Amino acid sequence: MSSWLSEREQRLVAGAEAASAATPIPTQIVSNGEYLPPPQSGTQKKVEARINELADLNGKHLGLSRRQFLHTSCGMAAAFLAMNDVYGNVFQVAPAEAREPELMQARAQGLAGQFIFDVQTHFVRDDFDHKELLGLADFASQHWNPKMKEEGVSSLARYKFQNYVKEIYYDSDTNMALLSGAPFDDPSWWLLSNEQIVKARELINDFAGSRRLLAHSVITPKQPGWMEEVDKAIEVYKPDSWKSYTIGDPLAPSKFPWRLDDEQVMYPFYEKAVKAGINTLCIHKGLLPPDYEKSFAGVWEYATAWDIGKAAKDWPQMNFVIYHSALRAFLELPDKAWTEFEQTGRIQWATDLAEIPQKFGVTNVYAELGTSFANSAVAHPKFCAALVGTLIKGMGVDHVMWGTDSVWYGSPQWQIEALRRLEIPEDMQKKYGFAPLGDANSVTKQLIFGGNATKFYKIRLKAADNTRMPTFSEDRLAALKNEYASAAKQPSNLRYGYVRAA
Repeated sequence: MSSWLSEREQRLVAGAEAASAATPIPTQIVSNGEYLPPPQSGTQKKVEARINELADLNGKHLGLSRRQFLHTSCGMAAAFLAMNDVYGNVFQVAPAEAREPELMQARAQGLAGQFIFDVQTHFVRDDFDHKELLGLADFASQHWNPKMKEEGVSSLARYKFQNYVKEIYYDSDTNMALLSGAPFDDPSWWLLSNEQIVKARELINDFAGSRRLLAHSVITPKQPGWMEEVDKAIEVYKPDSWKSYTIGDPLAPSKFPWRLDDEQVMYPFYEKAVKAGINTLCIHKGLLPPDYEKSFAGVWEYATAWDIGKAAKDWPQMNFVIYHSALRAFLELPDKAWTEFEQTGRIQWATDLAEIPQKFGVTNVYAELGTSFANSAVAHPKFCAALVGTLIKGMGVDHVMWGTDSVWYGSPQWQIEALRRLEIPEDMQKKYGFAPLGDANSVTKQLIFGGNATKFYKIRLKAADNTRMPTFSEDRLAALKNEYASAAKQPSNLRYGYVRAA
């Protein structure tokens, strides 16, 4: 693998920090560099224009400039109003929320006790110095904020530990996070080693004085020495769960694709995992480029749901968490995917995942929403509602888990607000048999945001007297976040990555 984006693709993109509008929610798909993002659609341009109109109108009412207004909670409400104006009523938001800060303050206070556990987060190691990636970073710094060069700050700083802590724990309502990694055929491309992941867990939790960060160990089936690394993880790293990529390498055709139901390769691993009590395996599925049959020829099927059912049935002691909900991709213009869903009632690969529990009679397969939720909420909120509805209908509300793939997309707060406000329109509920999602703190959303993941990771949210009292509510991070909020620090609204150039 020589580059995340080809030279041709690099000429088609611009840095998201400078080239995408600093709106509370993105108005076009942002890529982390793993794929070429599509251009901003005409509909997304309408959303952006409407956000600006509402910002000017309501900002004037509050004595704020457009820029100032968009950094407020009222600005966030205005963004969802704009989405509804363009896409129809998908988000639960009242016009008054865009002009009355008191309403937003009361709403925030009402949600202060909501538990949010993000089961897919990332940052990159400080010494990541692969020449190709540094070349890409140089390109990004030329097209992103020029001040980054003036200050001598690499664009990669946006993806590193310090900013990770800020975006996850200070600029969002996330309480706990699971730090993940990714394998590559070339080990020098690893963003974090397994050792670095668990050291980050130790650092954060020691600093906070409570359990705030959980850790994956990445497994690489078929690669030389992979089972020895599993043994080391069990003995030394003691991960909270495992992470893997059946496609082998997320950025290029791999020499090491594999199947979850390969009895010779994987079943000995499951036996070790169960014996060690680390029996949750998180698997990257989906998220291939539009030309996957050509660009990932010979390996693309390994990113589908074809191998999940048998493995889950054979190993009921294991939990199989399918990252990205196996959504094939959402890099095409959203209207095409929405039209396909309206015609067939199916979503490529994600519907296959949702049908596994019924087809195989299993209860140990789960769907995670990282990236798939972010991109569909931005690109077509009705499609986002269809995705969430499909997963809940097929797998059960207790089998859908919250993940954001942050910090690739900046602070996860806009995604949190999107799910809090998302509702499946009544006509879709009736036509497809979807259950309503409910208000911001409904049982359904509480389960997705964190309740479903607590059983995997032995998290107790309530004390013996049944009063909600998580230890992190009074830890050092909580105290510092309160000081941070009191100082009126505003979220950056920045997205880190790439958008298609205009």
